[in-house]
Amino acid sequence: METDRPNMSQRIIVVRHGETEWSRDKRHTGRTDLPLTAEGREQALALIARLSGLSFAAVFVSPLRRARETCELAGFADRAIVDPDLVEWDYGEYEGMTGAEIQERRPGWTLFRDGVIGGETIDDVAARAERLLTRVRAIDGNVLLFGHGHQLRILTARWLDFPAAAAQHLQLATASPSTLGYEHDWTALLSWNGLPSS
Repeated sequence: METDRPNMSQRIIVVRHGETEWSRDKRHTGRTDLPLTAEGREQALALIARLSGLSFAAVFVSPLRRARETCELAGFADRAIVDPDLVEWDYGEYEGMTGAEIQERRPGWTLFRDGVIGGETIDDVAARAERLLTRVRAIDGNVLLFGHGHQLRILTARWLDFPAAAAQHLQLATASPSTLGYEHDWTALLSWNGLPSS
């Protein structure tokens, strides 16, 4: 009896958007549709060289401007499909606030353990990530994703079969490609905040 085996040669490159004013200032940026800063645009343009020589069967991008700008400046806008499952965590009442500001209201607060008020739960974000991963796994070839810090961290945790909250251990730099794939018969993190050297 045949079983559906994953394509062990498939690679998923995840790219967080370039710098915005709020990411620079460490403000929680969920659905606020901010543009890239000048530095963020430079970071996105640098992706042209970093991703050169790689081929992708599909490219997906968050509907939010900062991700779409990063995708466009990196040279993939003409083939990218906007996917709402790539949108960032909805932080509700914590939108635009720094972690320190939230801790003034809720001492000891951490996002991945305590969540937000009036926005998405971590399980909501994980469900979106899992829907996207199901679609990505069905693609024959490598896939490129342009998204957001917390959402891509949760997507990576779920790729690795870790609980969504394990994403707290994965710091993701702006406009830095990371690679998900396989080693032997299991999912693996092949590079983080930079492409593998070979």
